[in-house]
Amino acid sequence: MEISAKYSCIIIDDEPIALRVINGYVDKIGNFEVLGCFSNALEALNILHSNKIDLIFLDIEMPGINGLEFLKSIPQPPKVIFTTAYRNYAAEAFDVDALDYLVKPIPFERFLKAVNKFYETVKQITTETPTSEQKHIVLKSDKKNYKVDVNDILYIESLDDYIKVHTKQNTLVCYLRLSGIETMLDSAQFIRIHRAYIVNVKQVKVFTHAFVEIDKKQIPIGRNYRDEVVKKLGDLG
Repeated sequence: MEISAKYSCIIIDDEPIALRVINGYVDKIGNFEVLGCFSNALEALNILHSNKIDLIFLDIEMPGINGLEFLKSIPQPPKVIFTTAYRNYAAEAFDVDALDYLVKPIPFERFLKAVNKFYETVKQITTETPTSEQKHIVLKSDKKNYKVDVNDILYIESLDDYIKVHTKQNTLVCYLRLSGIETMLDSAQFIRIHRAYIVNVKQVKVFTHAFVEIDKKQIPIGRNYRDEVVKKLGDLG
C-alpha cells in the first residue's frame, strides 16, 4: 500500500469549529488533499460531480438535507467517515456502508484509526481488483475458499453483513458486506444498480428503467442509481 500516495477528500459540516478541527487533523496526516470544506451538503454536489473524491468526512445533522439522506442520493458515492455529535445514527450509518462513525469531540487518535480503515480499503482495491490478467477472485464460504471466475458471476445480493454471490454454477453465501466485494471487482464490468445489488454487465441481456434481467430473474434498479445505470448499460450496447 502506498501511504505516500495523495488522496482527495472533502469535509462537510455545518459547525465552523468542527470544519477547522477536522481540516487540521487531515493536515497532520499529510497525504490527503482537501478539495473543499462545506457547511451545507448541497454545496458539495458540484465538486463531487467535477472531481474524483476518494473520501468524505460527513456530518449528519445539518440544515437542508442531513448527511445520511445526502449520501443515499449519490449513485456511486466515495468512501465516507461520519463525524457527528449524535450517537443514535450509528446503525443507519453502517447500513449505508460507512467506513466509520466518529462522535464529537473526536480525539486525533480515534480520527487516525478511522483513516486507517480507509487505507485498508485502498490496499484491498490495489491488491484484489482484477487486472487484464486476473480473471478470478477468492471467496470464503462455508469454511472453504472458492476460486471464482469473475465472468461466471451473474449478480451479487446483499444480506446485511452477508452477501449471496450468484454464479452460473452455484450460489455462495459469504460473510462480507456488499461494499467489500465491490472493491474486489472491476468497476467497468460490475456495477451497483441498487443498494442491495451488484450485477455483471456482461450478463445483462434485458433491462428497463426499473430492472435488469439476468438468468430470467428481474433485479430492481434503485431510484438513486437509475440514470447512471441505464446510461452505462445503453453505452455498452
